[in-house]
Amino acid sequence: MTKTWTHIPILAPEIADLLLIHPEGKYMDGTLGLGGHTHYFLTRLGKTARVFGFDRDEEALQMAQEKIKDERLITFHASYTQAPQLLATQGILPLDGILLDLGLSSYQLDNPARGFSILHDGPLDMRFDVGSSLSAATIVNTWPLEKLVQILKDYGEEHRAEEIALAIMRARKERPFTTTHQLAQLIETVIPRRGKNHPATQTFQALRIACNGELEAVAQIMEALPRLLKSGARAAVLTFHSLEDRLVKNRFKELAQSGQWRLVNKHAIAPSYEEVRQNRRARSAKLRVIERS
Repeated sequence: MTKTWTHIPILAPEIADLLLIHPEGKYMDGTLGLGGHTHYFLTRLGKTARVFGFDRDEEALQMAQEKIKDERLITFHASYTQAPQLLATQGILPLDGILLDLGLSSYQLDNPARGFSILHDGPLDMRFDVGSSLSAATIVNTWPLEKLVQILKDYGEEHRAEEIALAIMRARKERPFTTTHQLAQLIETVIPRRGKNHPATQTFQALRIACNGELEAVAQIMEALPRLLKSGARAAVLTFHSLEDRLVKNRFKELAQSGQWRLVNKHAIAPSYEEVRQNRRARSAKLRVIERS
């Protein structure tokens, strides 16, 4: 690979302190990415510990393996939603801890070829797994007006969803959308630039969530926690926008009310001012941790 991608793991020491209860335990990194959190965890874990790393992005998975080179890491090219079945089949369950870092990795965001970035022109893709059939371009070019409006409202919390969707419908009749700049520039004609955030930010978020089924996946893994974790084990979840955080918060509250789980932190933990200063992508992160009684 011609370029070395870096990813700064957010709240890594704090997560390790809260999650790594058993130094020789079995842990799952449900969103391995470039392996930043797992690389740090392995410096804190013992020789017989194991980390099972899942990721839908095969290229990121390969880079994580090259970076870590540690026999304690076992990787799966799969969604974390497949973990209950895959780990049960191999007799690995139950686990001592789970991390879900729901943010987009720096590699995905900074690589124009993946189509996630507004700032860098690239194909309108946004798939975590490039083998999946549904891309952002497919959504933008083929979905009906009602569905476009719905995802912009529900997943992007975009107040001008109807205007944007109508503009997309008109433009795609003339020429299909193929690049990120093409879509971003169209949205700028609907919503003029003001402030630091690009007016297409919420639309890009909505498309990414829709084509990867992100919220459905979060809801699914939250439901699966009792099947994955043993008594005394913990789940730590890093979220980056209100939709994800609301799902996690509500599920954790529901589990705690059952009397069989305990909220380790009643309020979400945020990165320090210094961490945000060093890594701007940490600014919207929220960490929630729960323990099975």
